[in-house]
Amino acid sequence: MKLIRNSLILFVLSSVSLVAGPPMTKLRIEVRKESNQKPVEQASVVVRFVKGRSTAKLGAKVRTSYQLKTGLDGTASIPSIPQGKILIQIIAKGLQTFGGEFDVAEEERTIEIKLADPQPQVSAHQ
Repeated sequence: MKLIRNSLILFVLSSVSLVAGPPMTKLRIEVRKESNQKPVEQASVVVRFVKGRSTAKLGAKVRTSYQLKTGLDGTASIPSIPQGKILIQIIAKGLQTFGGEFDVAEEERTIEIKLADPQPQVSAHQ
């Protein structure tokens, strides 16, 4: 009887951990212009989970990528993404494109990204 009860407890505990799913992170991305620290509005933000903890949740898919734009304050908020390595790409008119990988292991995280002015073009032709 005691063995059956212990087995049942272990089964229930393992089932609860499966239902809970992978640990998730709520992201807030702040995009600013490097030269004057002003917020960059309407920048395209792509966030994609690259690798880390399991993304399975009892057969249901967990959302692992987002595409959105920054608001007037230069921020974009992602509700939740699995913890691990993520790729962030930022594209804004008149500024250099940014791309980088980040490790996230917190429940909430703010990532500040500064975009530089475009580099002057160099040509071998006169």
